[in-house]
Amino acid sequence: MTDLSAEGFPDSSSGTVDVDPEALRQRALAALLTARERTALLTDSVDDGELTAQHSPLMSPLVWDLAHIGNQEEMWLIRAVGGREAMRPEIDGLYDAFEHPRASRPSLPLLAPAEARAYAADVRGRALDILEATPLHEGGRPLVRAGFAFGMIAQHEQQHDETMLITHQLRSGPAALTAPEPPAPAEPAGLPAEVLVPEGAFTMGTSADPWALDNERPAHRREVAGFFFDTSPVTCGDYQRFIEDGGYSERRWWAPEGWDMINEHGLAAPLFWHRDAGQWLRRRFGVTEPVPRDEPVLHVSWYEADAYARWAGRRLPTESEWEKAARHDPVSGRSLRYPWGDEDPTPERANLGQRHLRPAAAGAYAAGRSPLGVGQLMGDVWEWTSSDFLPYPGFAPFPYREYSDVFFGPEHKVLRGGSFAVDAVACRGTFRNWDLPVRRQIFSGFRTARDA
Repeated sequence: MTDLSAEGFPDSSSGTVDVDPEALRQRALAALLTARERTALLTDSVDDGELTAQHSPLMSPLVWDLAHIGNQEEMWLIRAVGGREAMRPEIDGLYDAFEHPRASRPSLPLLAPAEARAYAADVRGRALDILEATPLHEGGRPLVRAGFAFGMIAQHEQQHDETMLITHQLRSGPAALTAPEPPAPAEPAGLPAEVLVPEGAFTMGTSADPWALDNERPAHRREVAGFFFDTSPVTCGDYQRFIEDGGYSERRWWAPEGWDMINEHGLAAPLFWHRDAGQWLRRRFGVTEPVPRDEPVLHVSWYEADAYARWAGRRLPTESEWEKAARHDPVSGRSLRYPWGDEDPTPERANLGQRHLRPAAAGAYAAGRSPLGVGQLMGDVWEWTSSDFLPYPGFAPFPYREYSDVFFGPEHKVLRGGSFAVDAVACRGTFRNWDLPVRRQIFSGFRTARDA
């Protein structure tokens, strides 16, 4: 991928970014091709029966995601950017995520696997022609300025790739995917447990990153009181102590809705964990293995993260606290694009892009730490915050309300940082994820904070 860090691409508190259109075109091309390679891996690794099956009512059949990716690309790149006639207008309703909930999608007359693959490939060929012919200069239409529409579609596909990876985790049967192990920490005992993030204002969000999505905008100043922040996500070993101390049976640690949830469903551990012969085991992509004590805990709901934090005498960080810890450089006073600086992610800095099929042990990726010494803020696990998903001051929906605007409110909690399942194109210090506080199938973990 083209490194744009030396060409004005890094974030700033306001204004726009002037980047060479050809460099952006190459970046968009690389992002689209990378996403499609991953989509092929996730869908070619199982047979047609697995593609059309619904492995959980929480998720779509994989073949729905495959055709939905193509349909969104057709709608935005072929029709909206290219101004061309609709290729398959009759399927728009089938692949409208708002029209059909996931549990009902298997009953729809979906495209068969071969037809879905052919449709997505046809769309992609035409989209690349449009990318080659579309001016990406600063004065162009907002949808294509700096290649936004192409970056948006690459991010959309990678987000669905993460969704499909969740489906792979939920499916039964032998493993269909393999990946090498993540790197071990170079200094496993070298990090302090927490650091002080000093009080003061910082710039939150962005008005400059050309591919930032609407809920990341605009940049604005936030005042944050001083707080202590974990240098690593909470590990499985940490979480086991909570379980063994009766954490799931003590009502005092739980929000009322969380207490109702664990009692209704009989929960006593993270999703995919079970106890056998005195040992905690977990199922991970078709393989049963001992729970690794030094790895960040995964597949916990917001309610579980909140209960653990209360039990530990701490709390979940707010979204603004998380972003300040991840982006603020106390020496220069500016907000960085990533915890380590403005340069693009590399395998030495973060566990991203499904390169590994698990989080790395706590303390890994020393090159990715923030100026304050906080590690693993990008990749490994999505991190729950205490904040509701709300718009920033001056928010404007773009290019459609259904991406962010319809989800704002107290029903959804914000997650930050990205997991091992997130690609770099959809991961940055300003990126905001959100979900219902009951969700456990997602690649979610957390870290804690306390007041200074």
